[in-house]
Amino acid sequence: MVFTDIALLIIIGILLFELIILIHEGGHFVTAKLCGVKVNEFALGMGPKLIKFKKGETLYSLRLFPIGGFCAMEGEDIESDDKRAFGNKKVWQRMIIVVAGAVMNIILGLVLMMITLAPNKYFASSTVAVFSDNATSNQQLQVGDEIKEINGYDIITSTDMSFAFATAKSNKLSMTVRRDGEYLELTDVQLPTVESDGKEILQLDFKVAAIENNFGTLMSQTFLSTVSTVRMVWSSLVGLVTGQFGLNEVSGPVGMTSAISQATASGLQTSFWDGLNNLIYIMMIITVNLGVVNLLPIPALDGGRLVFLIIEAIRRKPIKPEHEGYVHAIGMLVLFAFMILISIKDVIQLIF
Repeated sequence: MVFTDIALLIIIGILLFELIILIHEGGHFVTAKLCGVKVNEFALGMGPKLIKFKKGETLYSLRLFPIGGFCAMEGEDIESDDKRAFGNKKVWQRMIIVVAGAVMNIILGLVLMMITLAPNKYFASSTVAVFSDNATSNQQLQVGDEIKEINGYDIITSTDMSFAFATAKSNKLSMTVRRDGEYLELTDVQLPTVESDGKEILQLDFKVAAIENNFGTLMSQTFLSTVSTVRMVWSSLVGLVTGQFGLNEVSGPVGMTSAISQATASGLQTSFWDGLNNLIYIMMIITVNLGVVNLLPIPALDGGRLVFLIIEAIRRKPIKPEHEGYVHAIGMLVLFAFMILISIKDVIQLIF
């Protein structure tokens, strides 16, 4: 029975990942069509074609490897005399087309977040409800305190609290709380720790108040929790660049696959639906990651293309496609090299 559940979750996981790619490339496709751009091919997957058919001017294909997809537009990377070519459209139209994929991924993240939250009777707040026995944080915190900031990190959901505690470098924290309608600055709020894999991990010594699940709170928690996830992605990227997080704390496809397997296996220990819920939650994180990272101003990503369009809008003159192509090609090589490095690191961690 467990083997059947695992197999079914693997199939669902692949379908969800393909849905993420479909939504992303579909965002480019739909906006391109609405802006009158000629789309030569819309592909789901990479590698040899398994299924293909042509409808109108566009070839639709399903390819062997479920690791990506593309929306090939006329005149996207080279000059074209076709008036419906991507490069011949107004700069604001091209901006919309470029960012549409990432925006759709974030919208999908909202939908997946709502699916994971909907079954809950209650949601966790950031308001202290009760302290555990032998608590230490109650020397500063009080029941009823609404935690608004931890070590300079804004708290809007319980997810933000978890992230702030997980990334804290000390068990003595600075906090901003709202108490009786007033904001108070607390220093040296001490939490207990436990040792795990040679690291000191913070433990909460209090429980937070519950928020009842109804239509209004579900909608607000869906939005706020997705915002929290986006903020975590950005904060993690900033932490990687600034050295707060090391390379060992970054995962590529191999590491993500391992994390997905562990999360679904953990959920299956209670029920199939818990395993599925864990899988959907991780896919929500992946699609939001894809949306946010794609908007970064990095060559070869949508954000990098957007930068060139912004420059074009400012100088009222496009950069030569071959010059932009060189920049994106170099960016792609750097990204591939980075992904290979991270994948090798993931494999080594799995083996040892």
